[in-house]
Amino acid sequence: MDWFQAVFLAIVQGLTEFLPVSSSAHLILPSQLFGWPDQGIAFDVAVHLGTLIAVVAYFRRDVISITRGSLSAVVERKTNESALLGLAVVVATVPAVVVGGLFHDFIGEELRTSAVIACTTIIFGVLLWVADAKGSRLLKQHEMTLKFALLIGCAQAVALIPGTSRSGITITAALFIGFDRMSSARFSMLLSIPLILAAGLLETIKLLQVEGAVWWDMILLGTAVSGLSAYLCIHYFLQLLERIGMLPFVIYRLFLGGFLLFFIVLGAGASY
Repeated sequence: MDWFQAVFLAIVQGLTEFLPVSSSAHLILPSQLFGWPDQGIAFDVAVHLGTLIAVVAYFRRDVISITRGSLSAVVERKTNESALLGLAVVVATVPAVVVGGLFHDFIGEELRTSAVIACTTIIFGVLLWVADAKGSRLLKQHEMTLKFALLIGCAQAVALIPGTSRSGITITAALFIGFDRMSSARFSMLLSIPLILAAGLLETIKLLQVEGAVWWDMILLGTAVSGLSAYLCIHYFLQLLERIGMLPFVIYRLFLGGFLLFFIVLGAGASY
């Protein structure tokens, strides 16, 4: 992987981690179009670290509030709004952790294919459109209950299927429940923190087991670029969300899924 590929993939990872468009669909496109090699475990660690830094930095006030509220709830043995939000994040994280632990190998070996990614990109794009069009959008983030959080968490577990989009499916679930767009997006991004942290730790463990030289300059570049692109993505996505809604992302997903299917059919035709 050269410098151009590193910058390009880091930008793609930073942007697609939080937009409802599927990062896995975008990360297979370079290999489909240009024949680029896999970026490797070290680079995966770098871009995950960058996106983690970005989301924690952007939601630093929420993170501090949840931490303080949780500590206060333990000390005073009395719940509060911030502690409940933190508990909701934990509850919503559990299904993905359980499903990921049980089916990680199966998903990686059987479902990480271009055909699956193309189909899920289209299917869950349509579901996002239906949720945005039909959801009541009356609930706010402070009205998040543990029941709602568990439902969103179960949807998040579905995102382990490549092409689904973790942010897309959690926003879809929140919209179906009745949360407004901003609350759905913000809770989805808060949910990303423990999962990105867990994924980064797992990849770090794998990296430590890999023999050979580590390209630290490439890792630093990937971290910086993915972090900056993710931060800007979060900022402008939340700024524009109420104005543009979900339809542009739905249209983009349909186009992207169709584009991938075109290359699959083209490849199948070339093999005969």
